[in-house]
Amino acid sequence: MKRKHSCFALFSGGLDSILAVMHMKSLGYRVFPIFFSTPFFGPDRAMETANRIGFDLIVHDLTDLHLKMIENPKYGYGKNLNPCIDCHGLMFHEAGKLMKEYNVDFIISGEVMGQRPMSQRKDALNAVGKLSEIKDLLIRPLSQKLLTDTLPIREGWVKKDEMLDIQGRNRKRQMIMAGEYGIDFYPSPGGGCLLTDPGFTRKLKDLMQYNSMNKRSIEFLKMGRHLRLTDNVKLIIGRNKAENDSISELAQDEIVLQAKNFPGPLGIIQSKEKVTIEDIKLSGSILLRYNSKVDDSAIIQYGKNFELNNEFEIEKMAEENVKQYLL
Repeated sequence: MKRKHSCFALFSGGLDSILAVMHMKSLGYRVFPIFFSTPFFGPDRAMETANRIGFDLIVHDLTDLHLKMIENPKYGYGKNLNPCIDCHGLMFHEAGKLMKEYNVDFIISGEVMGQRPMSQRKDALNAVGKLSEIKDLLIRPLSQKLLTDTLPIREGWVKKDEMLDIQGRNRKRQMIMAGEYGIDFYPSPGGGCLLTDPGFTRKLKDLMQYNSMNKRSIEFLKMGRHLRLTDNVKLIIGRNKAENDSISELAQDEIVLQAKNFPGPLGIIQSKEKVTIEDIKLSGSILLRYNSKVDDSAIIQYGKNFELNNEFEIEKMAEENVKQYLL
């Protein structure tokens, strides 16, 4: 039976978000999956999954607001730099602002009570609702029988007995539901968010410490070795040809350097102030450490905009000395 009300569905592309969408669709609601994109999690998986289940995904960029939030999340971080409660609250909040544009009446998500220790405890779900400022319009179809009634239920838009009471980390019921809907692929639970990755967040903390966090600097974190040389100078070194190419595409006014007669890693120097020749030589010495074709010393070429018309010869830095700079 077709229902007269429609909803946004916060959609990650994971199994729970798929099931929330499919369940509401099976009840006759018009469902609009929406994905909020940031530098830490992109829409590719969600777009592919939405397409496989027959939906067009709405993608909304959340970068500016997300970067501002991540520096000082009200509910803090998880194990790494993942502010899950604040992140979910921000997404619901932004979805709420888009409701009128898309003519939807309420918002759903695939959150399951108790599935995740930080963001899906009952108190955490309440905190997410509070941050969203649209708490009374939220429905979690997979667990709503266990949660407080919100306006869509009180007004009869959604029947509570048609909602589910899934809780905890066991996914047996979800897998049974997936089979019933003919879903034969199981995206891994969690994953995909770089803010949960220890290596990535270690480098991100460095950006935050030196007030250098922006979309472009975060893209650089996804490639290469990162070394902090001074408070003002950072060196990034490609680990293979693919990373060299990616660094080349992102580089703008940074100083680029490479060994003159030895193919190998590309380096770029990032700095908010004028880079000194001492900084460049230090960078060149470190760069050679990661070039297996160089024995003891080599000529380094450097310049901006890939006009590498300056050069000097320098010795390769000892491995034990490089470690002090690595992030």
